[in-house]
Amino acid sequence: MSSNFPLTNEQLKKVAEKYPTPFYIYDEKAIRENMRYFKKAFSIFPDFREYFAVKALPNPYILSILKEEGCGTDCSSLPELMLSDITGVKGDFVMFTSNETPAKEFQYAYERGDIINLDDITHIDFLKDALGGKFPKTICFRYNPGSLKAGGNSIIGKPEEAKYGLTREQLFEAYAKCKELGVEHFGLHTMVASNELNPNFFIDTARIVFALAAEIKSKLGIRLEFVDLGGGIGIPYLQGQQKVDLDYVAQGIRKIYDDVIVPSGLDPLRICWECGRPITGPYGWLITTAIHEKHIYRDYIGVDASMADLMRPGMYGAYHEVTVSGKEDAPRDHVYDVVGSLCENCDKFAVQRQLPEITRGDLVIIHDAGAHGRAMGFNYNGKLRCGELLLREDGSIIQIRRSETIDDYFATLDFEAFKAFKA
Repeated sequence: MSSNFPLTNEQLKKVAEKYPTPFYIYDEKAIRENMRYFKKAFSIFPDFREYFAVKALPNPYILSILKEEGCGTDCSSLPELMLSDITGVKGDFVMFTSNETPAKEFQYAYERGDIINLDDITHIDFLKDALGGKFPKTICFRYNPGSLKAGGNSIIGKPEEAKYGLTREQLFEAYAKCKELGVEHFGLHTMVASNELNPNFFIDTARIVFALAAEIKSKLGIRLEFVDLGGGIGIPYLQGQQKVDLDYVAQGIRKIYDDVIVPSGLDPLRICWECGRPITGPYGWLITTAIHEKHIYRDYIGVDASMADLMRPGMYGAYHEVTVSGKEDAPRDHVYDVVGSLCENCDKFAVQRQLPEITRGDLVIIHDAGAHGRAMGFNYNGKLRCGELLLREDGSIIQIRRSETIDDYFATLDFEAFKAFKA
């Protein structure tokens, strides 16, 4: 579970008076400090870069904060590329890691000098056609190690069952083909886990990737300039779980680097990550108000947020700690399902959870929602996605995304054409 919520009950009440619930709030100071810790841990390498996974929290305010801390961005779509551009993150500070990519998105990334990370060997010709016969001078490939890498979970799946990346055999063919096309700078990427807490998992991944990098140099004469170890570093959603020790991970990877990369003549090799969850996840909270209670076969607390605001519990059965503002020290002597108003029974933030007594009007805090929270929102049932707030380092609070309105929901409907249709 994340660190303590940064606002007192009285402070939160004042915020909720100005910005009605539900809303997300993020802690700028904590995010900055966490990013500095991340960078410091991997400063033992000759070169290091974190490409923040924009999909985790696609907001230019957050991207700007992370840019100031030295982060690039990892993007998977045209809007995410555009957000990076707007924020001033460009060129080799942008990693375009997408799959089943439309031609116009490749074109946008190429025109801005972003690094294109190809997901399949057939995308080489697709990219060349999309660019009218031109081709980037820098290219990266996503590697899928298949059964060579054990692990996986419901979020990303087993590597051999996942839709992502090239096989080992395809990689050699792909690099050789790109070398013939005039590519001068090469990278290698893999991503085989999500929300993993075992630090040795990442060290083992580095061992596989480094050995492959050395073999590519030996067989093809191609010197990789960077290796992107993907993301997948988890956070302790459950009490009792341990935060991943990044110093331990970095030191374990450094040992393999010295054993494999240095003797292979690949030093200096840039080490990259594309983490999102461990950067912002613990420092964002979904705030919602208890508006109903129901007592049938179970006791229910109905809140004004729904799965449309945070789908992880309903989609994955994911656990998020729930606390009640002002009742943090009260006995947890009630058992509730905390639910939203979506017409789906999986719309539950907590199931049979021990909590203090909750009454209508209580502010409920859903923790560890700073990544893959608001970003995964949707409009099913006509739900309007909530806004986002930022707690600044000086203690002030600003709105960084307003809540959606009915007008937003109707904006894509052509009512003029509908009038003609009804005539």
